[in-house]
Amino acid sequence: MATKGIVLAGGHNTRLHPATIGVCKQLLPVYDKPMVYYPLTTLMLGGVRDVLVISTPRDVPRLQELLGDGSQWGLAIAYAAQDAPRGLADAFILGRRYVGADPVALILGDNVFFGSELSRKAQQAVADVDEQGGATVFTYPVKDPQQFGVLALDAAGRPAHIAEKPTKPRSNLAVTGLYLYDNDVLEIAATLRPSPRGELEITDVNRTYLREGRLRAVQFGRGMAWLDTGTAEALLEASLFVQTIERRQGLKIACPEEVAWRMGWINDEALARLAAGLAGRPYGDYLNALLTTGEAAGGG
Repeated sequence: MATKGIVLAGGHNTRLHPATIGVCKQLLPVYDKPMVYYPLTTLMLGGVRDVLVISTPRDVPRLQELLGDGSQWGLAIAYAAQDAPRGLADAFILGRRYVGADPVALILGDNVFFGSELSRKAQQAVADVDEQGGATVFTYPVKDPQQFGVLALDAAGRPAHIAEKPTKPRSNLAVTGLYLYDNDVLEIAATLRPSPRGELEITDVNRTYLREGRLRAVQFGRGMAWLDTGTAEALLEASLFVQTIERRQGLKIACPEEVAWRMGWINDEALARLAAGLAGRPYGDYLNALLTTGEAAGGG
């Protein structure tokens, strides 16, 4: 049993119009890489190698052109088209056959995660769902929780209440766009009714696990970054954040070639071939430096 991954890269992206009239936002750059590289490498750092990318019928071919079948990175990438936005939980209906009998990790295609503990926490959460079942959400403290799904914990640190954009939040812990579920999520999603806004809500999925006492929460705090790139301002902020880290530390964030190499999914020869395809460009020089010293970056 291996956890499958789903990258949800659909939607109308209206908050970024006119930039996204001709292309989905997940193909826009976050500094020096396509946005979709960031959620994809987050799944990779969690040990997930089988990934379904869901997008619009228009954009699936464009994402295929960018990512291919994933074999160059030791992955297996498949694609599915969502003809209309029906909510985040619709991913489990569209991806039911792909997920099969396995656990599944869902990540939103416009979320950027970064931090030295990201890989360890993601891998541990994947292992927990694999071994114990249930679901895991990842939370992050924010100063304006009214804008997010909010999770409140009890005195023992266990999930106690979850609400979507509450007017009076019970905590400052926002639920991020990374979720892990056992295979029961397929049946849970299939029985959901649309919310008043006509969508299948991921919060309703999480409430089901909470009622059953099977919801866990992992907190991303100091030393971690969670960025949503859904508006022009947020996209600029994320790009500037990535630029600052990469220029100061000399590492790259969300470099799938490097993550695959460090995870042992591709060898030196495969990395050299990928670098040769980008010869004379800064990205190719970076990959070559990894092969020369192994020290050009700190891991994804």
